[in-house]
Amino acid sequence: MMNTPAVLFLTLFAGTAVGQTPPQKDQDPPNIIVLVSDDHRWDGLGAAGNKVIQTPRLDQLSGEGIRFTRAYVTTSICMVSRASILTGQYMSRHHITQFGIELEPEAFAQTYSGVLREAGYWTGFIGKYGIGQVRDDDFDFVRSYSGRHWLEDGEGNPIHITEQNALDALDFVRERPGDKPFLLSVSFFAPHAEDSAPQQYLPQDWSAGFYQDVTVPGSTLMDEQYFEALPEFIRQESNEGRIRYHWRFDTPERYQEYMINYFRLITEVDEAVGRLVDELRQQGIYDNTLIVFIGDNGYFQADRGLADKWYPYEESIRVPLIVHDPRLPAAERGITRDEMVLNIDLAPMIVAAAGLEVPGGMQGRDPAPLYLSGAAHGWRDEFFYEHPTITDKNRIPSSQAVVRRDLKYVHWPEWDYQQLFDLRRDPGERQNLIGEPDYRQQQQRMEEKFRQWRQRVR
Repeated sequence: MMNTPAVLFLTLFAGTAVGQTPPQKDQDPPNIIVLVSDDHRWDGLGAAGNKVIQTPRLDQLSGEGIRFTRAYVTTSICMVSRASILTGQYMSRHHITQFGIELEPEAFAQTYSGVLREAGYWTGFIGKYGIGQVRDDDFDFVRSYSGRHWLEDGEGNPIHITEQNALDALDFVRERPGDKPFLLSVSFFAPHAEDSAPQQYLPQDWSAGFYQDVTVPGSTLMDEQYFEALPEFIRQESNEGRIRYHWRFDTPERYQEYMINYFRLITEVDEAVGRLVDELRQQGIYDNTLIVFIGDNGYFQADRGLADKWYPYEESIRVPLIVHDPRLPAAERGITRDEMVLNIDLAPMIVAAAGLEVPGGMQGRDPAPLYLSGAAHGWRDEFFYEHPTITDKNRIPSSQAVVRRDLKYVHWPEWDYQQLFDLRRDPGERQNLIGEPDYRQQQQRMEEKFRQWRQRVR
């Protein structure tokens, strides 16, 4: 049963987690917007130092908020990561391991959308859900679609999916009830490739003007030595990362064409975000709206001779994360933080920002105290990565890893293969140190951490 506004207000501010900065009692409950882009890695922003990509509105949002420079996903594939964002849980707990699986009822009760809707928020979902069918019980407003860059509008005219995302988001904030706070989740399909399309990336015409006479510089990780350093089973041409590399990046001409179109898709997402922010400003609610922007996973852009994601290397697991938080003092806006923040941290952050008690089933941590009070003591210095087998071990094998700032331990269970990287000396993750005498103690320590993490995440 929906709470009345009075009950809602009491509910919202009754339970404030330890270390959380609650809204002031004379303020309205914050509105919350969660923006998820698809296959968007951490350096796909101008604010992150990318000299080619055009993302002026996201850069502005970063300048008015905070950007986490070391944000990661706990599983680098869309359906698992999106389930982790919704639930604040590792794959081992929410059990979304394949396409088409739906969240179990007990897991779904822990979603940030379900918690906020129960507390009286008006909730909406737009775009790519990626976890079976959207449960109407968790959202008051649903417009879900994905898989193609070009759709048809109500009159049969072509419309780009990002434009449709933008129009639907504007509909939600314009049509929402005026007497309730709202939660809106916008999950863009862009810049994900349209895998069945010959050209893969199909942007709108208008974005071409941002990339006239532009050359995208290649990554140093495109050097053959990084491909040769991969496990043999990843280098096989039957591996999906290699198959998609040949679709997209295996000639200089194709690399330039497809990378520019990929960047154009991100620029179009940027423009859609800007229009939504403009609407919030026009309604006078921008300063009471928490906005979170994150990628659902990273992306190999011909790095290591691969395309797409899945594997526990930096390019695949690291994502952009921008937070515009009205509670952040003006003097602190525009800063960056380099703590390890995860996609599973979004759900507890959203619930806590609404003034609600974070459910015990959520495995992430609210990162807001990092930037609201500087409370970094005791924050994580490592995390666990896990990925399921997709189809079979030759196509996309399962992998697990313990990721630290200094070391990374990777286990490929189906191939009985291990990797150990010294990230201080080898940030490109090229030299496998398993069995090296000088790293015997580090290997033993990481193997023990790995055993502990496998039990802990369940």
